[in-house]
Amino acid sequence: MQKPFTLSGQIVDVVAGKIFPGKLVVTDGKITSVSQCEVTETQFVLPGLIDAHVHIESSMLVPAEFARLAVVHGTTATVSDPHEIANVLGLEGVDFMINNGKLSPFKFHFGAPSCVPATGFESSGAVIDSAQIEQLLKRDDIYYLSEMMNFPGVIFGDKEVHNKLNSAKKYNKPVDGHAPGLNSEDIKKYAAAGITTDHECTDIDEAIDKINSGMHILIREGSAARNFDALVSLLDTHPEKVMFCSDDKHPDDLVAGHINLLIKRAISAGYKPMDVLRACTLNPVKHYKLPCGLLQVGDAADIVVVDNLTAFNIQYTFINGETVASEGKSLLPTFSYEAPNRFFAPAFSTSDLEVKAGNGMLKVIQAFDGDLVTEKIMVDPVIIDGNVVSDSKNDVLKITVINRYEPSKPAIAFIRGFGLQRGAMASTVAHDSHNIICIGTNDTDMVTVINSLVETKGGIAVTDGQNLDILPLPVAGLMANIDGYTVADKYEQINTKAIALGGALKAPFMTLSFMALLVIPELKLSDKGLFDGTKFAFTQMFE
Repeated sequence: MQKPFTLSGQIVDVVAGKIFPGKLVVTDGKITSVSQCEVTETQFVLPGLIDAHVHIESSMLVPAEFARLAVVHGTTATVSDPHEIANVLGLEGVDFMINNGKLSPFKFHFGAPSCVPATGFESSGAVIDSAQIEQLLKRDDIYYLSEMMNFPGVIFGDKEVHNKLNSAKKYNKPVDGHAPGLNSEDIKKYAAAGITTDHECTDIDEAIDKINSGMHILIREGSAARNFDALVSLLDTHPEKVMFCSDDKHPDDLVAGHINLLIKRAISAGYKPMDVLRACTLNPVKHYKLPCGLLQVGDAADIVVVDNLTAFNIQYTFINGETVASEGKSLLPTFSYEAPNRFFAPAFSTSDLEVKAGNGMLKVIQAFDGDLVTEKIMVDPVIIDGNVVSDSKNDVLKITVINRYEPSKPAIAFIRGFGLQRGAMASTVAHDSHNIICIGTNDTDMVTVINSLVETKGGIAVTDGQNLDILPLPVAGLMANIDGYTVADKYEQINTKAIALGGALKAPFMTLSFMALLVIPELKLSDKGLFDGTKFAFTQMFE
């Protein structure tokens, strides 16, 4: 049993929508009393913060280690889609995330991955069909149907897709959306199927369109996709329809901050503190029916104490009445666990990466910093000895995606936007099937980083042409099995080295990981070939 304790200060009641001087009493992990009274403390006491949509795997940390870092920033819960590991290991991967998360008091709320694989145009390590989705959704430890990326299947009545949606309705669990750029009529059809959120809006008009169709908008600010500035005005116009999320957060960024940084930015920009705080407490609790405390009598004592609502410095974090972070230090332990994986790619040679010259101009993927959407551009290829090669001078680099689940021929295309002037970088974090993805200025360096990942059975790697740096990710080729702060330091070193190769991207590895995500247009590369996301079909490299 926990010893009862009292917290005093400015109590932030997000349910009643008021802030008042008072105190609350915590007994055995529950709030047993909340009263208004005169206090001397100037600190603010508020509910624990919730990330309304995040893929834990993208932090390169297992759930229990993610929790260690997140609680320092006042985060006590997440709504977590485990589809990254599910694409590698199927239901085994989902169970790993849930069981590892249960090692920590942190409140992970996992969903049933709706699109494994995301499309039929790529090779994944597993398939989760509608029958398995139903088995997941009937479980008490599965809280929702994760983002439905197959929006064509929703709109055009794909039977398997709608069986999954019907299972969510059967068990009265919400359905997350993923619908970048759909027009008004398609959004109405998409929302009418029971899909209630979207985190892919890039401008306010798109967000309003989706809200008018009955959806909630998750304002995303992650390591690659950053839409906060474009959407934050929704807090003025539709505060009850807004939640905050990170979607994908790399480990160094997680060390720096989490949802607390969005709160601080929004309040400093002049938005009402109550609307801001509800976006990461009350709104997700209501929408996803989360068993998280909101400072009401009888609630779990999930509490954050901050110095004030302007600086928003986190002083203490409590989960179920347990102090899990104090003055910038995590009090959660590191645990040991098995490291499941699936990796069968062989070593490669430079001849495997040769691209014979074709007729016409070269169709190139145009990537952008802070955006998952790409464009198609046409360029004149550089040809040496009959082969198309990387053109560093004009930032046209070779990119390859290689099936890691069975021996296969690499799929190859070209990309602009990374800016590398030398070397190569590769990763087995490649949404959503997590095959090997690599870009480089020459085939020799590309083979070096690719084969380093084959040897470690997953990770991220970079070479400047002389030295190789690698962060092994032995848990499904997605996550490390060591201390989270050590992972963050190593990742930052490798990311910095990638930038030093001449790149202009803030998070080149994060952006690289999305260049195989076919469900976000316009042009992407899967292990099966170059893919046009606007036509949802493969396309030719030369035109």
